[in-house]
Formats: sequence, structure tokens, C-alpha cells
Amino acid sequence: MDLRPIGDNQKSQYNKLVTHVIESWQWGEFRKSLGIPVLRYGIYQNGKLSKAFQLTLHKIPLTNQYVGYLPKGPFPDKELAVALKKIGKENNCAFIKVEPDIEQVTGNRLQATEEFIKSPKPLFTKYNFILDLTKSEEELLKNLHPKTRYNIKIAQKHGVKVEERTDDEAFEIYLKLYFETTKRQGYHGHNEHYHRQVWKILKSSGMARLLIAFYPKPYTLTPIPLTAWMLLNFKDTFYYPYGGSSKIHPEVMANNLVAWEAIKLGQKLGLKKFDMWGALGPSADPKDPWFGFHKFKQGYGGKLTEYIGTYDLVFNWPVYWMFTVIDKLTPLKVFLLKLLGK
Repeated sequence: MDLRPIGDNQKSQYNKLVTHVIESWQWGEFRKSLGIPVLRYGIYQNGKLSKAFQLTLHKIPLTNQYVGYLPKGPFPDKELAVALKKIGKENNCAFIKVEPDIEQVTGNRLQATEEFIKSPKPLFTKYNFILDLTKSEEELLKNLHPKTRYNIKIAQKHGVKVEERTDDEAFEIYLKLYFETTKRQGYHGHNEHYHRQVWKILKSSGMARLLIAFYPKPYTLTPIPLTAWMLLNFKDTFYYPYGGSSKIHPEVMANNLVAWEAIKLGQKLGLKKFDMWGALGPSADPKDPWFGFHKFKQGYGGKLTEYIGTYDLVFNWPVYWMFTVIDKLTPLKVFLLKLLGK
């Protein structure tokens, strides 16, 4: 096997081979800006670059070893295992976690080669809603859940307007609404520096924009921002990774209109897919704390897609099990999520 580091002069070649925005060259530059080591490699066949990927390194506290993390990369076959063993040894990794951007096949289920083990700790969800943007706007509207379609009309009736923005003022609105939401919902979110850096770097590459819903509340001079989404684009796909909303005026259904306008914007940009960044499984439990997000996304008629899941390639079993046990302790679980940049 011919494994080589990828150089800066291979950016274009690299981006042609990877399939997801968080494996893109630009996302790697964003991760570097946070002080996280980023390694890019290519596998060559007959002297030609045939496979490319990047992974990040994260120091394991109280040890001299690292976790390697390769999200949304290639299929975990024997070739990738050999490559990652070499990389892991050279970089003193206890293990490398992979979450391939590979959809599961119905009937003949795909799984990683035996070198990889099923991970007890996924970071990305195994399921996702993906919407086909090549359909006409009329078809997309028809495929919405009736309640979703009704809520969009409610927002329009209340005069809610959605603006596409890339200016600094809009970004500050987005940040405010994002952190309002994480506090209200009580879930782990990235810090302000993370959001500023991802916005700065991906916007400069034409890969990030904001959609903000404004409500012209009666008797107020300035419309009120109620919902803000950061949307990313890479190759033929639009992504919805981050968003926030205000707790005021839920009756005007601003969230529903933002999602619909995001779909139309994806079409306007000539993109083919809308990736909604995660969902629960086909038998989603209404008691699950993420059920509300799942149901909201489900209303837009996307395909519930299953991926092959999360795998670990382990080199140091004692450190691996220590890491796994600590992860199950709630206070340290958040720490480990932050450690891996999730």
C-alpha cells in the first residue's frame, strides 16, 4: 500500500475525493485554527491518488497518548485499517475512532473489516434525514407533512421574513440565539470561539451563510430576530449543522419557515441534497430528549438514512477501556465530547 501525507498543493485533488463537509480541506483548516492537530493522507494506486482523508489528534489526559478521530471518511476496509495502523503508531494513538460517510445497505448490511470493533461511543448519530433538492418546489411542498405545511403558512401569515445574510451583525444575532437555545434546552454546545472560527474560515471560502427569521411585531419599530441557522455547502450538498431560536413568539412558527427557505436556497444554489445533520432511528421514542428535533426534521419529507455506524481501531486496550469507562461518568462525558470537538 502506498500511503503518503497530502500536501497543500493537493487541495483540489483532495476535495474531489472526500464526500462530506467535515472532511473538506476547509474544515481541516478550521480545526487547525482551534489548535487541533490535523493530519491529511492519501492512498495511491499505480501512482494515482485514489483515496483521501483527514483525521484529528486529541491528547488523552493523564497519558502520553492520543485519540485519532476520522469522521465521515471512507469505508473501513482492510486498506484503511493498514493505513490507520501506520498513522496510529507514528502518532502514539491509543485508538482511532472512525465514523464513515457510508450509507447502510438494506438486505445486505455492510460492516467494517474485523480489525475495527463496534464503538460503544458514537459521536455522530447513526441516522439522518436527507432531502432530494432535485425535485421541483411543488413536489417538495407536496411532500411536507401537512402540519409542517400549515405551520409555514402560519409564519407567512404573521409576516415573518427570512433573510440570507453573511454580515457581522447577522452573525452576532446567530450567536445570541444559539446560546439562548443551548441554555434553554440544556444540551452541550460548542463555545463562542468555535463558532467564530468555523464562520470565519468557511465563509471566506463561500461555504457558509446564515438564514435569519425576523418577526415584524405590531407596534415595534424594528423586526425581532426569532430564529437563525448557519448553513454550510460543500460540493453538491447543503448542510444544517447549527441553529438557534428565541423562546418568544413561538406562535408565529419562525423555525418552520427558516427550514423551508433553507430548502429553497439550496435549490437556488444548484445543490442536489439537503443534509439535516442527524436524527433518531426509525422507531424513535417520543420520550427521547431529541425527539422534538427529530420530529421537526421529519416534517420536511427527507429520506431517513442509516449509516454503517461508529468503529474503533484499538492499539492500546488498557488506555482504551479507561477512556471508555470514564466517558460513562456524566461530568467527564461532557469533557470528552469537548476533547473530540463535538
